[in-house]
Amino acid sequence: MTPLDDELCSLVQQWEPRLEMVCDQSLLPPVRYPADHHGDPAFTRTPEQEQRFAEIIAGADALYGIPGEDPAALGRAVESNAGLRWVHTMAAGGGALVKAAGLSAEQLERVTFTTSAGVHAGPLAEYALFGLLAGAKNLPRLQADAARHEWPHRWLMGQLREQTVLVVGLGGIGSEVARVLAALGTRVIGTSRRGEPVDGVAELVHPSELAAVVGRVDGIVVTLPGTAATQRLVSADVLAAVRPGTTLVNVGRGTVIDEDALVEALRDGRIGFAALDVFAAEPLDPTSPLWDLPNVVISPHNATLTPAEGRRIAELFAENATRLLDGKPLRNVVNTVEFY
Repeated sequence: MTPLDDELCSLVQQWEPRLEMVCDQSLLPPVRYPADHHGDPAFTRTPEQEQRFAEIIAGADALYGIPGEDPAALGRAVESNAGLRWVHTMAAGGGALVKAAGLSAEQLERVTFTTSAGVHAGPLAEYALFGLLAGAKNLPRLQADAARHEWPHRWLMGQLREQTVLVVGLGGIGSEVARVLAALGTRVIGTSRRGEPVDGVAELVHPSELAAVVGRVDGIVVTLPGTAATQRLVSADVLAAVRPGTTLVNVGRGTVIDEDALVEALRDGRIGFAALDVFAAEPLDPTSPLWDLPNVVISPHNATLTPAEGRRIAELFAENATRLLDGKPLRNVVNTVEFY
């Protein structure tokens, strides 16, 4: 239901021969760039193609992706197919699309939804490391000096091995961030609602304690999905309590941070540097002050994309297909109460 090239389609069937994959490229929008799960919005199907597309959806046991990444299309797919058992979403945070589909309790019980969580842990951990290093080495100052062609007096740079970093969210992405940072010698504090130990994390705190702990850290990495429980969790009060010059990286969802409060914290130096891959509304509004702040690096929700992403998602789908056919629990099942 999402663009998938013939090579990956064939590989999925090789990995799990009991599957019958229907990959009709004429029914799928052409991709415009890597990992374009929506496809070209200008693409249209003929009435005959639309009928064929609907028939495929209505007869499928499982869907690889949400049609057009559109919640309304997901709702129609579930409604039209009483035998649909499983839908795999392309995003690590696919629960938000499932929630937006407005499915009934019966439909949420009948269909299992899974996400691509874990596929992106490595790339996002690298992005987090990039952001933390850029803050520790004061990238904005380096860029400003270079723009002026100025060779300044020598000044001190920070070292991650001498710093403490708070990882907000210790799921697959956060756990990998913690592992990488701990390997560098960074002291890692992590948030956890359950309090279960995580490798590389020296101290666990409850998410409700953010304001009490941020004054002790040099950097903050946000990895949480966007849910009702995480909405503006990094609030104005939390940002008011940070140590001046703190580095902030967000690779989770933009809604987790109070964006207006973040702008003020960047302006007055409480946040010395921010690397932001996600935003409360995307694409980021051209009028957003974040574009013009010298201590911000903006990437267009691009940090997950690597040449291997498509294959990794296909491998995860094939593994879960095997689990489904063998009657085993699937990986990355969406929590349909909190939708993460």
